[in-house]
Amino acid sequence: MMLRILLISALATVGLAFSPHSSAAFHHRPSTSLKMVAEVKEGDTLPSVVLKEGQADYASPKDVNLGDLIKGKKVAIFAVPGAFTPGCSKSHLPSFITAQDELKAKGVELTICIATNDAYVMEHNDTCLSVDFYRLGAAQVVEVTSDAGIKFLSDANAELSRALGLPIEGDVMVRTKRFSLIADDGVVTHYFSSANESSYTWAPNVLAKL
Repeated sequence: MMLRILLISALATVGLAFSPHSSAAFHHRPSTSLKMVAEVKEGDTLPSVVLKEGQADYASPKDVNLGDLIKGKKVAIFAVPGAFTPGCSKSHLPSFITAQDELKAKGVELTICIATNDAYVMEHNDTCLSVDFYRLGAAQVVEVTSDAGIKFLSDANAELSRALGLPIEGDVMVRTKRFSLIADDGVVTHYFSSANESSYTWAPNVLAKL
């Protein structure tokens, strides 16, 4: 008799777990481990997080500490939601490639492109991407190579994106909201959000504010 009662109780428990009314079975419980961080702003110090830099010939990616990389330098950092996506490859990235001389004339020593794609994808973005874009009404083709003056870094764990308050959380992967910024010795001096218009983050607008 006791065995029968225990068996019925166990079946009832299993049935409850898979009931349509059971939040445990059918509803995703949001993680409580992720803390909401305020969006980066001018005057903030950039976090000293470790990113990954892809290497030639599929060698193991190298760790790059952002704080160490930008220490004592004036840098431009821009993030794209995804490598090889249309808005990134046709507009945002090309704008910084063609602006390298002008940025350097404004004292920018290094330009960094960030995305949450893995380091191998970012390395391919660095060495093999050809993009078509329009500047002054004329179609041009630019070969993105290591000589383009841009360092491509992977924020695959979205540590930097979340620290800046700019993640696009997703079930499959986290992406980064499009942005650009200028930092001097690790301190943000100019910040450009894409909240209202993506083109606000493109290099011509950045240059106009420097």
